[in-house]
Amino acid sequence: MRTIGFIDYYISEWHANNYPQWIKDVCERSGAQYSVAYAWAELDESPKYGETTARWCERMGVEKCESIDELCERSDVIVILAPSDPDRHLAYAEAALKYGKTTYIDKTFAPDLATAKKIFAIAEEYGTPLFSTSALRYATELETEFECDEILTTGGGSNLPEYVIHQAEIVVKKLGEGAVAVKAETLGSQTHIHVSYGDGRSAGMIYAPSMPFTVYMGAKGQKPVYRKAESAYFEGLMEDMVRFFESGTPSFSMSETLEVMRIREGALKACERLGEWIPLNK
Repeated sequence: MRTIGFIDYYISEWHANNYPQWIKDVCERSGAQYSVAYAWAELDESPKYGETTARWCERMGVEKCESIDELCERSDVIVILAPSDPDRHLAYAEAALKYGKTTYIDKTFAPDLATAKKIFAIAEEYGTPLFSTSALRYATELETEFECDEILTTGGGSNLPEYVIHQAEIVVKKLGEGAVAVKAETLGSQTHIHVSYGDGRSAGMIYAPSMPFTVYMGAKGQKPVYRKAESAYFEGLMEDMVRFFESGTPSFSMSETLEVMRIREGALKACERLGEWIPLNK
């Protein structure tokens, strides 16, 4: 059995509470041998659930590490969580990636594009296999028999900065790279974000707190499709994560992760300058 170490800002949160069982389920189906064995969190008590790291570890059957270095030394592979605190990812990456162990970093990968590039540079320096994504990449509803040139997504969540990453991931998976500018407009509680490519491709992302994740996909000469994302996309993420642990190779180019970060960063800037096209940083 190979061991997984969880690094988190506070360990009792939705992802850390669910990933261990989901990873176990994937391994039971595939025959892979991975188990969450170690955990370390910067904050000892979860501000969401009031649970300490020690209590979480006892509940989950995981050993608490006293330092991030101890966890990195003892684990075979590493998972950096803190899904609601991407501003902590660089510090955790600086500590973990130097060990050269296969590492998954949860969404949102980084707070901005510059930080995302720094994290990839650290991974490259130490030859560390690195992977990050939103689970929505694995929604089977995104599968089409044609190559999209237009897409409209909707989605919700408690706040746009944290949850727009899911829609950006969908857009990049379906349209690829090369976005050049974004513009934002508001309509009541909704935020409409337009993504321009300058070559015939186009994307729209509509965010509202209680809106479900849906996708409209089209292409010239093809009948468009509209679907609600209801498939087991977190299961798909766990399957790809375990496959990544085995191979050390992500299933898609990490340049796509940087593209997602470019679109998210531009979207946040556009929300501060409504109605204005914001060029995306390279």
